[in-house]
Amino acid sequence: MKKVIIITSFLTIGFANYLQAQFTQVELFSGLDKTDFTLYSSYTLNKSETLSVNTLAFFQKFRDDENQSFDETGVQPTLFWNINKTIAIGPSLYYNSFSGYSERLSAKFTLQHSRVVFVIIPTLAYSEQKDASYAEAFAQFQFNKPINDKITLWFNGQFLTVWDEFKTHSRSFQQLRTGVSFNGHQFGIGIGFDQYGQSPIEQSSFGVYYRNTL
Repeated sequence: MKKVIIITSFLTIGFANYLQAQFTQVELFSGLDKTDFTLYSSYTLNKSETLSVNTLAFFQKFRDDENQSFDETGVQPTLFWNINKTIAIGPSLYYNSFSGYSERLSAKFTLQHSRVVFVIIPTLAYSEQKDASYAEAFAQFQFNKPINDKITLWFNGQFLTVWDEFKTHSRSFQQLRTGVSFNGHQFGIGIGFDQYGQSPIEQSSFGVYYRNTL
């Protein structure tokens, strides 16, 4: 599974660069209980920038004293039609090592200021493995404050919740990051909370992270 995510990540980077990507961002989070590698890329397909492709790929490895396996891999390309600078809508195909393949339809709402970005993405989806529909809500915010020409303070948060058949909890997480950016290299400390299943199995992690925009 590690080979799948590594190969997919490199293919995504290469494909995005070929199409003159707007950005490709990678993050490595490492703590005593969890290691998380995430790649996110976004690029437009036409000159008017009404069509864009956003690709997310991640690999998460958990460690605990009971030898339970919660390692998780996910790959998700999404084609967005950008109605305006705030609203976009589009389909995606998502693979997850726990839940298999899903076909999805998402809306994206973005509010952006020079120092603040807030994104919320509600999704309706169909899981091939479970042969059932589910609902998902994802939210992200970023805040930055320049200290000087080279150093910027950053605070980031990401939140996800997934409900099978719109009524049964399946998966959630909350991730917080705070650090500094120096010449485009961002590093700092982070904390994460993960929940799995109807009666949630909970995992928490604390560690350091490094993020870079390629």
